[in-house]
Amino acid sequence: MSMLFFGFTSATGQVTFQGKVLDSIGNPLELANVIAINQATKGLESYGITDQAGQFKLKLGKQGTYELQISYIGLETLKEVVVTGEEDISKDFILQSSIALDEAEVVYKMPVAVKGDTLVYDADSFNRGTERKLEDVLENLPGVEINEDGQIEVEGKVVNKLMVNGKDFFDGDTKLATKNIPSNAVDKVQVLRNYAEVGQLRSVTNNQDNVAMNIKLKEGKESFWFGTVTAGAGASPEEALYIAQPKLFYYSPKYSLNFIGDMNNTGEAALTRRDIRNFGGGLRSPSRDSGTALNLGDNSLNFLTSQGNAVDIDNKLLSGNFSYSPKSTLDLSGFAIFNSSRILSRELNFIQYTDADLGIPDEATEQTSRERSNQGLLKLSAKYQPNVNNQLDYDVLARISNDSQDQNLVSSVLGSTQQRDEVTPYRINQNINYYYTLDENNIFAFEAQHLLQNEDPFYNAILLNDPNGDDAFDNTADALGLNTLQATYNIDQERRIRSNQLDAKLDYYHILNKTSNLNFTLGTILSRQEFNSNIFQFLDNGTALSPEPSFNEGRASNDTRYDFSDVYLGVRYRLKAGIFTLTPGFSVHAYGNQNEQFNEGFKENFFRFLPEFETRMQFKTSESLTLTYNMRNQFTDVTRLAEGLVLNNFNSLQFGEAELQNALSHNVSLFYSSFNLFNYTNVFARAAYSNNIDQIRSFTNFENVIRTSTFFNSSFADETASLFGRVQRTFGKIRATLNSSFNYSKINQFIQNRRSLNEGFTQTYTPGLRTNFKVAPNIDISYRYSVTDNDQGGRSTKFITHAPRASFDAYIWKSVTLKSNYTYTEQRLENGVSQSFQNWDATLGYRKDRDAKWEYEVRATNILNIDAQVRNSANNISVFTSETFILPRFLTFRVVYTL
Repeated sequence: MSMLFFGFTSATGQVTFQGKVLDSIGNPLELANVIAINQATKGLESYGITDQAGQFKLKLGKQGTYELQISYIGLETLKEVVVTGEEDISKDFILQSSIALDEAEVVYKMPVAVKGDTLVYDADSFNRGTERKLEDVLENLPGVEINEDGQIEVEGKVVNKLMVNGKDFFDGDTKLATKNIPSNAVDKVQVLRNYAEVGQLRSVTNNQDNVAMNIKLKEGKESFWFGTVTAGAGASPEEALYIAQPKLFYYSPKYSLNFIGDMNNTGEAALTRRDIRNFGGGLRSPSRDSGTALNLGDNSLNFLTSQGNAVDIDNKLLSGNFSYSPKSTLDLSGFAIFNSSRILSRELNFIQYTDADLGIPDEATEQTSRERSNQGLLKLSAKYQPNVNNQLDYDVLARISNDSQDQNLVSSVLGSTQQRDEVTPYRINQNINYYYTLDENNIFAFEAQHLLQNEDPFYNAILLNDPNGDDAFDNTADALGLNTLQATYNIDQERRIRSNQLDAKLDYYHILNKTSNLNFTLGTILSRQEFNSNIFQFLDNGTALSPEPSFNEGRASNDTRYDFSDVYLGVRYRLKAGIFTLTPGFSVHAYGNQNEQFNEGFKENFFRFLPEFETRMQFKTSESLTLTYNMRNQFTDVTRLAEGLVLNNFNSLQFGEAELQNALSHNVSLFYSSFNLFNYTNVFARAAYSNNIDQIRSFTNFENVIRTSTFFNSSFADETASLFGRVQRTFGKIRATLNSSFNYSKINQFIQNRRSLNEGFTQTYTPGLRTNFKVAPNIDISYRYSVTDNDQGGRSTKFITHAPRASFDAYIWKSVTLKSNYTYTEQRLENGVSQSFQNWDATLGYRKDRDAKWEYEVRATNILNIDAQVRNSANNISVFTSETFILPRFLTFRVVYTL
């Protein structure tokens, strides 16, 4: 969370100093900067920014003398001495024209400056002395927040590009920056709203949802290395602990180098496996706005737990980023990342299936898992811009991983099972873009992306079997065609999925006049996927059996090819009229898809018209409302078309349907944002609704707790709706926040040949208070209250969550930093049963002063030594309670050296 403080004062009594700022002909000036310097302390006493009517309001101490400075881009800065008494003061000011303005002085002295679409924050104006990383700085800033996924949000919008001194920092990722750039290197934080990646397209595209951030380094941080090196050790009941975290940065006008390393067994992950898998490297699909959504599937391992929930964790990260400009027209950049993790996890689950009348027994399970993951990424980029009318970009992003997982599952229904998963996929993305401005009214843009992907998941399961008894798995084994006279069921499955896709488009923009333009798009998506799979049973004598199921026409293997094509023409018209920006459009698609398997083929060709519309109302510079509507055509991947049997795992089997059709969705969203620097209020709300027609759903049948699924296009529409909002207001040194969210879903499910309607509604409210004192300790408290209602046809459930949270930080004697975080979580069922767990961490650090090179730190995690976290949840098939075991209490000592 972040907040803005518009009143710095050391006096116990205050008066209000207010008025208007006008230009020389009497027009009000919006977003003028007004600051008051205390003449006794020479410090910043108060500051403000004028509203649409040119009004400002400052809080000043009584019986004081202040230098008032009022500035506005392009006008001469006004300076005037103000003496306060016991009464409030009201006065207007007029700014005169100026040939030049010393912008550096204005930006330096103003904690927040507004320059067009750019917000400039002075970091030191908000820092409290306890900051160590960039994320600590950002959380102090007004309108800026670090969300639960580690992404930076500005006024409710995710920052999709982060730069340092104007140079890209690990393209497409902000978490590496927020977790690793040292706070003492940050001078200014520039928020670039309505950001256009390509300057030539700024005037012809809607960039309202694009937000970038540039971190300007302090003077003296250029042309030599800076950063931190952390080393530490500790002890736990199980093993010795270690931490090594070198974070080194070099910036010069011509090139930059960044190195981030992190090796520890304390559970501190600089990047999780999920982060690496979602790391897009800044690449975006050319067809992202075409109306076609083609899913190529994800066949990576489904690890048992997230990286933060385990009983033993060992992480290693090595990463480097560079940028180099050999000449003014050419920029080269790239990064390399290697991430390795070793995790031991344990989880207890109790599962109740949705409809008691279906005869599916409740199941209790205990799972332990040893997980190993090695992931590597490499990206190289080149940007060539010989003049303002031409720009050529090329990127290549390669990723490879080697993941494995060994699980031991004990089920109250199926007994003991050992499972092993392995996968060594690779993926290569190449991207080429060319932008050409013919003249002031005609612009061309060509974008193309090629994807080559190979996935090879391997699965093995070993179940105990009594050849002379009656085991819960026996009926499934018979149906699969397994030999039931073995001491164990030893089942293997090999799969390989190859994907090859070209995604390209050519845009032509014709500027009609200053307020309108036309955009024509000609694009295509060409995709081929090949899928092979085989199932084997290894017998006690070591030989392999290829089973023949007694269902699904005996098809136990797959050899499927799936070809997809989309050729489309899109038209958009963009018009600015007063406060409105209207962008109606449509696209016409010629689709073709076919698949071949079991010596048979299925082919389909059809046309589809997809309309879209967006309107934006810009009420003020920082207040807007955006409404969007679009239709999307959704296509599945090859694994749901493949008719042979696939083992998701030993108790979940599926086979596809070759004649699956596409699904169609209607999507509506409404976004409101208001960032008011006059009355210190930040408000945003986002509402969304989606109606899915011909959605691909599954027929699911259970034998005990073993399920078999196949797919079809449902004639029953599924719906989702969501609403999220935040109101934030600052009162002196205290910021109050209220977050609320509402999520509704209606899903049709088909189990045991019966249709039922699954409806879920979750409402969450999170009020919070945070202080921002320069010398006094600061607190951040919040309370999350959440209610989840599920009606699953034959069973209704309600979960209620209470989660108060408090954090404390203090900067003592200008040398000691104390931080502490505490969270209590209680989950209740409607029958009164409740479960709870607590998390408490604390850090105590010492450095002689803010400029000291050495810092010594003691960190304690899980101070209460809680052994597990609990949660209750529900999906469209089951309701479950889980208990996930976590790392024990850790106490570590660390030494940090600042370069």
